[in-house]
Amino acid sequence: MTAEPTAPTASPSTTVSADPEAAVKATALAVYQEYWREMQAFYADRDGTTAGLKQYAASEALSVARNAGERAHARGRIYIGSVTVSQSRVTATDLDRQVPNVTLSSCLDVSRWQPVVADTRKPVALPANRLTKYLIATTLEKWPQGWRVVRDEPQGKKC
Repeated sequence: MTAEPTAPTASPSTTVSADPEAAVKATALAVYQEYWREMQAFYADRDGTTAGLKQYAASEALSVARNAGERAHARGRIYIGSVTVSQSRVTATDLDRQVPNVTLSSCLDVSRWQPVVADTRKPVALPANRLTKYLIATTLEKWPQGWRVVRDEPQGKKC
């Protein structure tokens, strides 16, 4: 994946003193990058046996990813290439809940992520007017095992 780095460049002590939630925000952004690395691996694996996705996704996000991946794999398709996640920023935090959460806004570029026929690697035809670079809203929750993407919702807008 050619994801752009999203970790803050300021030193931890500077960032934490300016924003007490900085470590949580940085972790959420890093988990989201890893989530998309695992999504690429899952969709590229014809058998859909890549287990790493569960380390970064849960709930609705995991269910949607598995269902879409299984549909593609059942049709003999895999996805090759890369997804680029950029312009990620934290838009909200709610850390005082029983299950703390963070909301992100990102630009997802899937223009280099191509569905192909698994056996032949022949590209699958896609609509010419499909959105390939779009805004996506993401919710992560802090589960006992760590932060997980629980919702990843395309916004239908170019970025």
